[in-house]
Amino acid sequence: MTESVLTVSVVTYSPGRHLDVFLDSLATATTRPYRVILADNGSTDGAPERAAEQRPEVTLLPTGGNLGYGAAHNVALADRREGWLVLANPDVRWEPGSLDELLAAASRWPRGGAFGPAILSADGALYPSARELPTLGRGIGHVLCGWWWPSNPWTAGYRRERGSPAEGPAGWLSGSCLLMPAEAFHRLGGFDDSYFMYFEDVDLGARLGRAGWLSVHVPSAVVVHEGGHATSRAAGRMLDEHHRSAYRYLSRLYPGRLKTPLRAVLGAGLWSRAALSRVVGRVGQGAAPQRDADQLETST
Repeated sequence: MTESVLTVSVVTYSPGRHLDVFLDSLATATTRPYRVILADNGSTDGAPERAAEQRPEVTLLPTGGNLGYGAAHNVALADRREGWLVLANPDVRWEPGSLDELLAAASRWPRGGAFGPAILSADGALYPSARELPTLGRGIGHVLCGWWWPSNPWTAGYRRERGSPAEGPAGWLSGSCLLMPAEAFHRLGGFDDSYFMYFEDVDLGARLGRAGWLSVHVPSAVVVHEGGHATSRAAGRMLDEHHRSAYRYLSRLYPGRLKTPLRAVLGAGLWSRAALSRVVGRVGQGAAPQRDADQLETST
C-alpha cells in the first residue's frame, strides 16, 4: 500500500469543541500526511463548517440526514479504496504518536483487518475496548449481572478483563477509533447499515473474522474518548437503540423457524431490561471498568 494514502473519516453531529480537540491532537498522532473527511449527519452548531474552512486537510461531506454512525462512514469512504482508513468519533483525543503506533502494529500483523488503541475515558479509566464476540450465554450473564456485579465471570470474560492488556487479536474492537486497511473495509462492504447506532462494530468484528481477517488490539497506542457528546441529547432513544441493536445482532446468531421461540425470549428479555433502565439508571449504565489505566504500562 502507498504509505501516504491515509484517510480519516469522522462522523459529526454538532460536535462542538470536541472536533477541534480531535483535529489538533490528530496532528501530533502521526508524522504521515493525511486527509480528513467529516461525514456530517446534520450538525447545527457550525463546527464542521468552520473546520473545513480553516483547515486545508479537512473536507466536509454532508450525508443528507442523520444516517447513523456506520452508514455515515460508508458514505465518506465509498471512494477511498487504497491505503489506510481511520474511522473515529469526533470526541476522541489522540495521544502523541498514537496513530503511528497503530500503523507500526499493522506491519506486525499482516492479516490484521482492524487495529484498535487502548481507550481511556475522560476521567482516566481504562475502557474495555477489545472484547470477545457476544454469545447467548455470555450475553445473558453480562446483561443480567454486569450492572450490580461488575466483576462477574461472564462480564470479565466478555470484556477480556483478566490480566494486563496485551497486543493481539480480539473478537471485536470499539468503533469509536479504528484503523483499517481499505482493502478489508471494502471487501466486507463496510459497516452494516441496518445498525443505526451500537453493535455495528461488533458485527464488523464478526464479519472480519469470518473473512479471515484479525481484529488486533494495540494497547501501546492510546486515545482518550470523551463519550456521549451526541447520544446524551437523546438518551432515551439511544437506550432503546442499544437494545434494538443488541437484539438484531444476537437474533441473527440463531436464525430459522425452529429458533423463533428463542428469539422471542431474547427480545422480551432485552426490552424488559430497556424498560427497567428507564426507571433504574444504573441498569442502563452497565458494568464499571475493572482495570486501571496504570496497567497499560506493563504492555508497552
